[in-house]
Amino acid sequence: MSTVQQLQLPQRGERLTVVSVERPTPSPDEVCIRAKAVALNPLDWKNRAFGIVVPAWPAVLGVDGAGIVEAVGDAVKDFKVGDEVLSLCGMAARAGAFQEIITVPVNLVAKKPASLSFEEAASLPICYLTAAASVSGLGVPLTHLDPTGSSSLKSILVVGGSSGVGAGAIQLLRMALPSATILTTSSPQHHERLLALGATQCFDRSAQEDTSAIRAATPDGAGVDAILDAVAATATEPSIFSALNPAGPKLVSHPVTGQDPQAPEGVQIRPVMGRQVFASKGGHAAMSALTGLVESGKYKLPTKIEVVGKGLDAISPGLDRLMKGVSGTKLVVSL
Repeated sequence: MSTVQQLQLPQRGERLTVVSVERPTPSPDEVCIRAKAVALNPLDWKNRAFGIVVPAWPAVLGVDGAGIVEAVGDAVKDFKVGDEVLSLCGMAARAGAFQEIITVPVNLVAKKPASLSFEEAASLPICYLTAAASVSGLGVPLTHLDPTGSSSLKSILVVGGSSGVGAGAIQLLRMALPSATILTTSSPQHHERLLALGATQCFDRSAQEDTSAIRAATPDGAGVDAILDAVAATATEPSIFSALNPAGPKLVSHPVTGQDPQAPEGVQIRPVMGRQVFASKGGHAAMSALTGLVESGKYKLPTKIEVVGKGLDAISPGLDRLMKGVSGTKLVVSL
């Protein structure tokens, strides 16, 4: 067939519409992937509603995908037609994941771990990369990319531990800081899983308002050295800053969401984006390293997945549901 289908957003706030477009041809360093599953992320509904990081219209949204390699550029050596892969999508001015065939730069592609379904694999890329950027933003080395790094942090609070970013960050922090106190907040039903992923102790989200219990769980009860805020809570609940050790480095990292916290005096706020990982030491191998972590058992699915439908038409109602809020679950659409 000479055409393929895309789910296009004509303008912000408008209805997502399936249209036919010319079949893509990869540039020398690109890979074309026939999508088998896509994950839904808060960025997708925010772009649909507000166009917060959409460079041009019409737009094809979606940042997470998994599928089968359909074509490769002349310079691509590590992938071949028929390979099962996962990818970060919608970068380098390319359309996103919500289409039949996704075109992406080769450095954003990784082999799909054999133990994962396409739906499970599609849930991984952006949360893993954002978690990695958030960990790196605290000056903590990504040991799977740079085993020579070190950090003096002794205690970290991960706010929103049951989110994909939060649960991913707990795992990466535990790899880098085996003896550190890693505390986290989430709804109680997620605590058992977060402890299994590497958290030292979990707290109900109410502890974000009165942080005395969090401080009491740190070495000498002094408070945490750093906060990794996975859910923009520092922008809406400034009481969280009281969990920091007044005599510590007082570091805070958070993914860029458009909500900027107001830092108390002496607190260093470091906003991050997932793609920053590629510029870090060893970052060129970030995606292939993800496959290695999963296959070795060192990195588990951060959240459970729920398949909310099949086909491009299932994406819009899935985003409607995501916009209303989900907890500890990644919504995925099969294609």
